[in-house]
Amino acid sequence: MKKVLLSAVLLSVINMTAPAQLRTPSPSPTQTIRQDFGLSRIELSYSRPGAKNRKVMGDLVPYGKVWRTGANGATLLQFGDDVIIGGTTVPAGKYGLVSIPDKTSWTLILTRLLNVTQPAAYNKDSDVVRVNVRSLLVKDRAETFTMQFVNIGPSSCELQLMWENTVVSLPIKTDIDSKVMSQIAEAMSKDNPPYFAAASYYFDNGKDLAKAKQWAQKAVEATPDAFYIVHLLAKIQAKTGDKKGAIATAQKSIQLSKEAKNDDYVRLNEKLIASLK
Repeated sequence: MKKVLLSAVLLSVINMTAPAQLRTPSPSPTQTIRQDFGLSRIELSYSRPGAKNRKVMGDLVPYGKVWRTGANGATLLQFGDDVIIGGTTVPAGKYGLVSIPDKTSWTLILTRLLNVTQPAAYNKDSDVVRVNVRSLLVKDRAETFTMQFVNIGPSSCELQLMWENTVVSLPIKTDIDSKVMSQIAEAMSKDNPPYFAAASYYFDNGKDLAKAKQWAQKAVEATPDAFYIVHLLAKIQAKTGDKKGAIATAQKSIQLSKEAKNDDYVRLNEKLIASLK
């Protein structure tokens, strides 16, 4: 019994003398970005150090040396689908992002290593791809290290890195056309084909306009009050040189748009008609 009491007293004394645990903000907070891209998404996770009145490029971030491209933990990129970087196909999966900054250009590196928290942890043998990109000086200063996806299109985007007055961008591409065309071919052989979606893809990507027009007409027949589908048909007619038909169809879309109280499509159709006169 005395031993139990003694243990309890000792534990109480230890708890009284142990330092209190404090929760404080991280000096380099972590950010996770999920960007829809192509037919899947890209996820980026990195820590964001601040300049804090320090010189960054060439000092805090030395030139010519491997940098973990952030602070604290490793910087990670995860691709939901295969992408193309620097002419190299990068399979879907998770990779580390490290860099070698220099005054006029950076080397951006995707590595299989997911734990590069310091230069010593990097091993060139684990490189997936290396890309040399230009370093640009800009007027606007980024106090906090910032990474973001910009210039996002159906099959291409850029991962932009900014700190201090320096900006670099990593081009990323993906091959979606063959996948979408395969989906369209399969879908068109089934019941209730997606005529509008298929016609839109053909129109937007310079495919067979005769097919696009045929599918748009079928989509209009299926839903004759859909002003946006009628507008697509008008655009296809205009692109094939059928100005008279395009104007008539656009006027029909204006009527339907007004009935639906959609001023945006009224304006779109008016602009289309004006461009054809």
